[in-house]
Amino acid sequence: MGIEHKEKVESSEILQLVSFKIGNEEFGVDILNVQEINKMTQITKVPNAPDFVEGVINLRGRIIPVIDLRTRLKLEKKEHDKDTRIIVVEISNKTVGFIVDAVKEVLRVPVNITEAPPEIVTGIDSEFIKSVGKLDDRLLILMDLNKIITNVEKQELELVS
Repeated sequence: MGIEHKEKVESSEILQLVSFKIGNEEFGVDILNVQEINKMTQITKVPNAPDFVEGVINLRGRIIPVIDLRTRLKLEKKEHDKDTRIIVVEISNKTVGFIVDAVKEVLRVPVNITEAPPEIVTGIDSEFIKSVGKLDDRLLILMDLNKIITNVEKQELELVS
């Protein structure tokens, strides 16, 4: 009687990500969180808004708060240009826009090429980083959108929009 030989099947989960640039770094967020990607539009400043809120935009009749990810990540401000985009995402049942320098592409990345960020990575607030993906020629920082805004800040956003 022969022993049955089962081939090991690689069934790696695939992440679908929207990748974007902030400065020289490339970030990714789960495409399931992304509602849409828009060109830069007029942002209305809101008096007494939290520091991290750039203002609000009218998105087809809905007023949504917009956060500049550069500011949120404690990076130097940059003038908006033709590549600047607003990524509209859903976080904890709240629609929010994030300003990024440029949107690159939609990627399909196997989970097994991602790993937890090294402990020494603390330059960018590491609590925002879910994992780091090792692509052929570059690294992709996967952001945890739910941690970009604290619970207190989520309450503050309610007052803005």
